[in-house]
Amino acid sequence: MRRVRFLIWKELIELRSDRRLVGIVVLAPLLELFLLAYAATTDVRNVPIAIVDQDRSAVSRQLIARFEASPSFSIVAAPPAIGDVDPLLERGTAWMALTIPPRFGARVRQGDPQAVQLVADGSDANRATVALGYASALVAAFGREAAAARTPSPVAGRGGIDPRIRVWFNPRLESRDFMVPGVVALLLLVITTNLSSMAIVREKELGTLEQLNVTPLRRWELIAGKLLPYGLVGMIDVVLVLAVALLWFEIPMRGSLALLFALTGVYLLTTLGLGLFVSTISSTQQQAMMTTIFFFLTPMIYLSGFIFPIENMPAVIQPMTYLIPLRYFLVIVRSIFLKGVGLEILWPQALALTAWGVGILALAVARSSKRLG
Repeated sequence: MRRVRFLIWKELIELRSDRRLVGIVVLAPLLELFLLAYAATTDVRNVPIAIVDQDRSAVSRQLIARFEASPSFSIVAAPPAIGDVDPLLERGTAWMALTIPPRFGARVRQGDPQAVQLVADGSDANRATVALGYASALVAAFGREAAAARTPSPVAGRGGIDPRIRVWFNPRLESRDFMVPGVVALLLLVITTNLSSMAIVREKELGTLEQLNVTPLRRWELIAGKLLPYGLVGMIDVVLVLAVALLWFEIPMRGSLALLFALTGVYLLTTLGLGLFVSTISSTQQQAMMTTIFFFLTPMIYLSGFIFPIENMPAVIQPMTYLIPLRYFLVIVRSIFLKGVGLEILWPQALALTAWGVGILALAVARSSKRLG
């Protein structure tokens, strides 16, 4: 371990001596955080919705048929009770839930005022706002048509459906509450992958790798000494971004901060392992950077759900997103921030992230060698 500590110290000294690199590591994340928090917006379609039909009448089935026929919605579940909606929203299986109360059909036919409840996952404010607009317009149109179809009577003007809307997890419907936690995941991916990918390649270009080859350093010591400093840099960036997110943007932290840092460590295993793998297939720093950006970072950003909802992607593309580690960490960080859920909900994402990190790191270690490439 003494040799590893000296190698870590050497890497930190090199990082500190490059003032431009320090600026990139510290200032670039904060700049990107502000830009994305204030500017990023998205559209939604095929909104996954769960419908609780407590009436089970012909009228309620007609309303459900409207949602089935609408291209804006996709019915993913029909739970029997309102209490069954909670796990669907917490896991992200459904973005919205519609509850049709008992005697809904009878009241609509009689022209009595009737309310239905819409519950939305407000983690993504833009998504929730658009989805609620779709649902409200559909329910209102159904109510108008039902009123027009009734036989005129003294109570005909009293009818209609009153949608009562509740927004969970992000009541203010602030887009930045959804975007800022995602920036943490994106910044870690960009910075630690790029830095670690150039770590060994830089030694090749400077000719110092040959000097390391004749030292008693074992291969795992060389890898640990190269990667741990960049893991430390990643954690420093996390602290900086979290401080700005909580103090400046006032993003709510409803979950466990300790769990967030623990799963961030698992995520760093994937980003550092990916960077090390890139270094084993690159000969120059420029080649390493271009390989990282074009073959790994760009596809991950587009396919992870950071910018575009995965549900909106073509069916042939969606299975590919399961190969993206950023996808899993985005779910983790946003769920901890906004939903306050724990490992009992996030264990599938944590397990997938761990498997991905161990796999890519093992592949990188297998390809790496103390021989000059």
